[in-house]
Amino acid sequence: MTQQVPSTEPELAGVRNFRDVGGLPTVDGRRVRQGVLFRSGHLAHATAADAAFLTTLGLHTIFDFRNAADQKLEGPDVELPGVRNVNLPLSDPADGAEFWKMVRDGDLDQLRAILDGGKGADRMIASYRTIVKQRTGEHSRVLHALAEDSVPALMHCAAGKDRAGISIAVTLLAVGVEREAIVTDYLESNAKHRRYKVRRSGSQDSAYTPEVMELLSPLFDARAEYLEAAFDSIEETWGGVDAYLEKGLGLSAGTRDRLRARLLN
Repeated sequence: MTQQVPSTEPELAGVRNFRDVGGLPTVDGRRVRQGVLFRSGHLAHATAADAAFLTTLGLHTIFDFRNAADQKLEGPDVELPGVRNVNLPLSDPADGAEFWKMVRDGDLDQLRAILDGGKGADRMIASYRTIVKQRTGEHSRVLHALAEDSVPALMHCAAGKDRAGISIAVTLLAVGVEREAIVTDYLESNAKHRRYKVRRSGSQDSAYTPEVMELLSPLFDARAEYLEAAFDSIEETWGGVDAYLEKGLGLSAGTRDRLRARLLN
């Protein structure tokens, strides 16, 4: 039975960055259907009211792209009745653990050493490129699942910005959504009520100074240059989106047709 999705986006109390990506235009004049593809930050802190709302969406599958370190820090997702939860980590649990500990606990000199002079943005760009090039198996699995039966679906990571952002972008590319529309949706993660809450050790006066927040901003911003770097990696590695989908992700023409039928009006 088709679920009715509210036309006004809810602001959930314990889930950041939730939204329906329905309505985005494709290059051939179609649009992504409402109520079939959602994105958010993690669901570990969802309130009872949040969980009740999410249950009304009629979700088939939740794709959780967090790794073991994320889950240890934040906790597991709340369980929603009748919904399949698929954990597909898009970064190694050990990769960057010391780096993120530094982000939480490091003093100003340490943060300057690892983030100043564009190093923070460079790290994000490299990460986006790596995920696109090295996580083809995971993205293939997601798209094949969506084409078969896994909608409505929700994709999330920790903040709902980077790993979920790339996975949503790959999905939208596969059904022909306009590139500009994909970037515009991605940048919605910068809205104040969507942003991941920065957590630092220490007092408000010392841990969250303007300089500290400026140094950390590349890690917590959604920047067009990050997603464009992922797109550039597709072009450089496979020669274009169609070749990436066919050779990189193993999507046949038939699978892409089924994916469009599931996701588009």
